Amino acid sequence: MKNLLLAAGIAAVLITGLTTSPRAQAGEIDLLAKWMTGTFSSAQQAAADTNFFDIRLEMVRIWRDRTDGFWIYVEQASAKSLSRPYRQRVYHLTGPVDSVYSSDVYTIPNAMDYAGQGRSKDALSDLKPSDLSMREGCTVYLKRRPDGSFTGSTRGSGCESTLRGASYATSEVMVTYDRIMSWDRGFDEKGEQVWGATTGGYVFIRTRYN
Repeated sequence: MKNLLLAAGIAAVLITGLTTSPRAQAGEIDLLAKWMTGTFSSAQQAAADTNFFDIRLEMVRIWRDRTDGFWIYVEQASAKSLSRPYRQRVYHLTGPVDSVYSSDVYTIPNAMDYAGQGRSKDALSDLKPSDLSMREGCTVYLKRRPDGSFTGSTRGSGCESTLRGASYATSEVMVTYDRIMSWDRGFDEKGEQVWGATTGGYVFIRTRYN
């Protein structure tokens, strides 16, 4: 995580009077969900460092009438091929439990049928949670930090991945009011990295709120 923080070069978040009381935490999940939704771009990072690509990230809250946390539809695509996202997921944000928020990760059946809905509040309207498949071991656990950010990661090596000879994947994440930093990596059974950025996480700057 240290490398991620260094690579991101994050500016301090201007939040004062931060408290971790139960009442404050009850409102924090709403703030986290707000910060996690919108349109984001890594164009600035790609322009400064050729190790990174220009990637666009769309995240929109869906199924807003549900009361079991926040459901977020996610599309990730190259800026050169926005109509064909290479990653489509649903995140289920819940918590806190002992001051920790959980973001479960789900895959979508026939995902490409929903490509382009990353800004639509009606995205996946014909689906329900039971239609999705949870990626066991891939939950990201986030905690509020003294600077106001939400920072966390997956735990252990239980998030299965077979991409490019990988055995498992890990994710490190930081969420602030104006950016999301994500470092996804795949490792083989010997613990050697086989895919993902090697110098730090992707920095997605917010370009719009949903």
